[in-house]
Amino acid sequence: MQAIVGYHRPESLAAALSLLNRKSPRSVVLAGGTSLNASESSQPIEMIDLQAIGFDQIRSGSAVVEIGAMVRLSDLAAHQAIPELLRELTTREGPNTLRNAATIGGTIATGHPDSELVAGCLVYQGRVTLATAGGATQSVELNELLADRSKLEGSIIIGLEIESGGTAAAERTGRTPSDLSIVAAVGRRTVAGVRLALTGTASTPILVEPDAIADLEPPGDFRGSSAYRRHLAQTLTRRVTEQLGEPS
Repeated sequence: MQAIVGYHRPESLAAALSLLNRKSPRSVVLAGGTSLNASESSQPIEMIDLQAIGFDQIRSGSAVVEIGAMVRLSDLAAHQAIPELLRELTTREGPNTLRNAATIGGTIATGHPDSELVAGCLVYQGRVTLATAGGATQSVELNELLADRSKLEGSIIIGLEIESGGTAAAERTGRTPSDLSIVAAVGRRTVAGVRLALTGTASTPILVEPDAIADLEPPGDFRGSSAYRRHLAQTLTRRVTEQLGEPS
């Protein structure tokens, strides 16, 4: 449990960035607050609560959907502009009590290896908007952000943009139907081809090529060995690609 020694609730993004980029004390962004206190670090921190700065709207265009970072997962799951498969994956992020608090920005920042929602955002061409010190913003591909978490240092996630078209499918294996998946495969087919993402095979959800899965070395744990997870990844990928009309 981290030692929380201070709390701030800025009313503007600029104020939040100013607090975050102080040399000391160490500050941590608080979105939904569902994972901050679960950290094993004992270093004292001050929290920067983002609930008063906005970024809680969903806007849809002809081909993309813009999602504010502070949109709650419960609202994401209910919004008709969100692709149907992503709404379903959102409900797998945890029980209602957590989805009512957790935000899409926090979910992306955490990048939990078992997050089927993050995997879904990967196949829907997710792009994350970051606000940086000095008021500048930059757009980063979600897969790049997950691969290089240093991009989050001194920055705040303020939005996510996803594509809205295509045909998608997902398959998963868990110890029980309601449990977190051991491995899940999520795929999406468009005129440009198929994008495939896996959970449970790396430190975050990842984009993969089907013919490269045999080379993966997933971390093993009490739910399954590395070899078992790799086998699941191959099996679930085959099921997804078959649903999408791709050859097995």
